[in-house]
Amino acid sequence: MPARPFHLAWFGAGGFGVKSWGRTWSGRGGSDWADPQLWIDIAQALERARFDYIIIEDSSYVPDAYGSSFEAYVRSATATPKMDPSVLAPLMAHFTTRIGVVPTLSVTEYQPYMLARKINTLDHMSRGRTGWNIVTSSSHRAAQNYGRDELFEHDLRYDMADEFFDLACALWESWEPDAVVLDEETGTWGDHTKVHTVDFDGKFFRCRGPLNAPQSPQGRPVFVQAGGSPRGKRFAARSANSVISGVEGGVGAMTQFRADVRATAQEFGRDPDDVKVLFMTSPVLGETDEEAHAKRERQQRFAEAHPELGLLHLSRHSGIDFARWDLDEPIPETATTNGHQQMLAQAIGRTPREILRKGTGSLEFVGSPDTVAAQMDEVMQEVGGDGFLIANFDLNRRYVSEIADGLAPALQRRGLTRTDYGSAHFRDNLLEF
Repeated sequence: MPARPFHLAWFGAGGFGVKSWGRTWSGRGGSDWADPQLWIDIAQALERARFDYIIIEDSSYVPDAYGSSFEAYVRSATATPKMDPSVLAPLMAHFTTRIGVVPTLSVTEYQPYMLARKINTLDHMSRGRTGWNIVTSSSHRAAQNYGRDELFEHDLRYDMADEFFDLACALWESWEPDAVVLDEETGTWGDHTKVHTVDFDGKFFRCRGPLNAPQSPQGRPVFVQAGGSPRGKRFAARSANSVISGVEGGVGAMTQFRADVRATAQEFGRDPDDVKVLFMTSPVLGETDEEAHAKRERQQRFAEAHPELGLLHLSRHSGIDFARWDLDEPIPETATTNGHQQMLAQAIGRTPREILRKGTGSLEFVGSPDTVAAQMDEVMQEVGGDGFLIANFDLNRRYVSEIADGLAPALQRRGLTRTDYGSAHFRDNLLEF
């Protein structure tokens, strides 16, 4: 029986900012971080490897969660600087033809009309290859940049996201697909009877509409979401075309997570096959298995020698100051956050050192491209689908090439990932299998 194919996507961790600097393969990353060329190179390489999409992560504040100070973040260029992903996205789309490009935009930092208009424009400019990574934000510091003292409570943010999503979709559909008629004989460019107000009056948002541009090639963008809490998973199952997850606990936890999302999607009347669940991982590759394991050991030694770098990320994402605890002190059950609930749940009872040793993502894959391809095949067939989200927090062109020119061909030789795109549009490629 042939293996079931799965999807590949890329998580641009750290957003449009410094990806790697001061390391062996960083190149000019410390000085050229604002140049879009690295991102264009990444998008072109991943399109060559037939990835479905690339996400540009984002946040709009300078973190100070670790040690209650900007100091360590700015000194190490961790999670700052960052620039607007919606400005970068059209450049990446312009230099590619098939891969989906997904900027991250927050429902607590945008107004629905502004976001819907921006995404509609991007989908037109990319000829139907734009997505939206829907986030609710997770830091009070971001809220303070938009005139509020604190973020709204976690579950309330998802209530707002539900309403925001409904309004945005109404705006994207406020022009009927055939509203533009281009009848030169009568001088009629568009049919005004097919353009409608939305007259939305919700608990959180109001909007008259319509959007002031016709439907884009996809109508709606592709929706990507990463909710890991119970409320977040429910929102993802209701709205997302692709759910991304860093759930821990191995194959069993991955299988259960996917089953939960699919069952909830069905409760909302959706076809569960229209919700692609991708699991985050950072494969470590070498010419041989021995070389890859030696590389992983070097990475672990570096992480243990520089624990602060890992703790900066943990503090920022969780909203918890990990500087409060000794490296070998378990995180107490009394720890709370209004930020990433899943990250906190995974941290409680473990020491910061144990968390840092874990690495990134659901599972760790180490070996030659063929070895890692076989490992990913075994895991994905057991989980049942739908693919992997590749992430790397110290990103350089060498690592991109290892994935695009080493791992991806090994997966393709096994019939596990696509060898070509079936459509010009992002959503159609994502739902192809």
